[in-house]
Formats: sequence, C-alpha cells, structure tokens
Amino acid sequence: MIEETVRTWVAGWALSRRTPAPVEKPWGLYVEVPDNPAESGRHVLPEAEEPLVRAAAAAVSEPRTWLKAPAEPETVEPWLSDGWVVAWDHTGHLMATDLLATNPVAPEGYTATVETSGAVTFLRVLDAAGEQAAKGQMATVGDAVIVDRVVTEEAHRRRGLGGFVMRALADHAVESGAVLGVLGATDAGRALYETLGWKKHSTIAECIYQPMEAVSS
Repeated sequence: MIEETVRTWVAGWALSRRTPAPVEKPWGLYVEVPDNPAESGRHVLPEAEEPLVRAAAAAVSEPRTWLKAPAEPETVEPWLSDGWVVAWDHTGHLMATDLLATNPVAPEGYTATVETSGAVTFLRVLDAAGEQAAKGQMATVGDAVIVDRVVTEEAHRRRGLGGFVMRALADHAVESGAVLGVLGATDAGRALYETLGWKKHSTIAECIYQPMEAVSS
C-alpha cells in the first residue's frame, strides 16, 4: 500500500512541478529538478529498506540531491554514506484520503477561480481587491489526485481559506472522476489536513547530499 502511494505521489509531484518524468532506478524513482538552487534532483524510495537506501545514497555525486523514503529519519540516518545529512526540519508526512464532494463556499469577501492545464488544476482565492489570498493545485494520475503547493498568504490566515482550498480541489477532483487524494505534508500542513479527514500513512525521511567541498565552496 505504501509503495503504491509513494509512486502515485512522485508521479503527481513531477506533473505538478513540470519536471521531467520520474525515472526508474533499482531502488525506486529519480526526478530531475531543473533550475532549482536548493535541489538538483530527488531519489524517492517506495520502500525504506537498508540495502535500497545504501544503494541510492552511494549512487549520488551531485550536491543538492535529495533522498526521500517512507521511514522515520532516525531509522534511515545510519544507512547514509559520507556527505549525506538528514534534513530534520523538512521531515514530511505522506497522507491520503478517499475523496468526497462537500460543495464548499468561499468565506465572505473572497472568490475562487479554477484553471486546468493538462493534468494539473490550479485554484486561486482572491480577496475583494482581486489580490491572491490563497492558492493550491493538484495533478491527476489515474483515479488519484496529488495535492500540491497549498498556501495562504500571511495577511489572510486563520480565515478558513486553507480548508476551503482543500475542499474545493477535492470537489473538482470528484467531478473529474478521481477517488483518491494523496499529498506530502509539512507538520503545519498535516494539522490542517487531519481536520479535513486526511490520514497519515507514513513519515517521510528527507536527506540531502552536501559534501564538505560543496558546502565550503
């Protein structure tokens, strides 16, 4: 179950971010991330087994490459080779839900716009002045959608906009025939999504390759 969910998440993330398609590796999937100063690419392992983590870590020579696996960070850390560090602050949560339509209404003073481009749907919430107050997007992979980049601007927080974005995206997904929602959440995001019925399936350990020569240069 976790392996399939991870693969769905990776496929949707790549569509959402318009990166090259994931490439199969002996240990899982690799996604190239062009034009990103913080990340050159990411290895995502559907299974967090020691031989797979060691093989993936040993295959990397490019600084700013990330490795993500469905496991607790302290489990993965001893398996990493020199140059790798656990990105403790970026530890994530793989979450999923059975999608339901709830016919949400934007909070008073706000309006929503929806635009679809290929497999990706973009939702924006605008304030009375027409400025963006919140946004979110999702990519469709089979009968699943991968929710991504849900953000509420600081001046508009604590007004229910995050929940509205999630429910509105779910409604559009259901209309399109999707039945499953998947996402990777931060700690703060997890707290919101759990109130909306999303369930955590696994912690996502996040590690980055940053050898000393790259750090000091």
